[in-house]
Amino acid sequence: MNLLSMSYAGITPHEYAALTGNTNRIDRAKLAEKLNYSNQLNEEFLRKNMEEKNISVITIEDEAYPVNLKETYDPPYILYCRGELEILKNPLLGVVGSRKATSYSRMVLSDILPHFKNKISIISGLAYGADEMAHNISISSGIKTIGVLAFGFDFHYPATTKKLRKIMEREHLVISEYPPHSGIDKWKFIARNRIISGLSKGVLVTEAEEKSGSLITLDMALNENRIAYCIPGNITSKLSKGTNLRVQEGAKPVLGAEDILEDFSFEISSSTEKLKSIIVDKQF
Repeated sequence: MNLLSMSYAGITPHEYAALTGNTNRIDRAKLAEKLNYSNQLNEEFLRKNMEEKNISVITIEDEAYPVNLKETYDPPYILYCRGELEILKNPLLGVVGSRKATSYSRMVLSDILPHFKNKISIISGLAYGADEMAHNISISSGIKTIGVLAFGFDFHYPATTKKLRKIMEREHLVISEYPPHSGIDKWKFIARNRIISGLSKGVLVTEAEEKSGSLITLDMALNENRIAYCIPGNITSKLSKGTNLRVQEGAKPVLGAEDILEDFSFEISSSTEKLKSIIVDKQF
């Protein structure tokens, strides 16, 4: 299947699943219209256009597609990427939190993340607040980081992370499941969360109110058998109420970097062995 053309025609992951026989609950007439449109598109032209925009395309049919994401309930059938694709192979920790994140989130991440250098990479949503903190602290600590967009590469939101995104596209990695012309819609931000949780071994929430989008990401992670991490906080803080409640419900409280590193030990050792083999291959 020409998955790039299908993506440009607006075929959703759920509709793609119907085409592969994994579900039947879709509007067949609407899907037929989209397929007809996708068949009129020039796949070769679209791929050339991606090259001109410096965007790599990974489809679910490619070997480069992340295995852990492919095994999730509703994986995107295509990923648009700008930056270092090799980061997708690293052990990944999702870091999310409130857009109203306080200095507490910054202090906690500044204390924990530097311990992950050469061991774990960080993935987040390039949003204002905790996401922005996680990306910036990762970069300043020499840690590779991935940003997941909830729209196409031709757009950006919020304005505060535009400069950060440019740095990440050049030296780290930014990905999206949407073609470049796909605009900003509220529902896409919720859909974006499943990619963050799906690519991660675990998801860490720094601060979150009782009803928060960050906790939706944590729930998605739990549904995919990922590890749920939460930073305990002041019981009088509204921004810690959500995380404290999740700890009470069974999420793993994080008091230091070791609480996370102990769960990544196998992935870290495997990643180190791969790095050693690459170095040996280059030497000979």
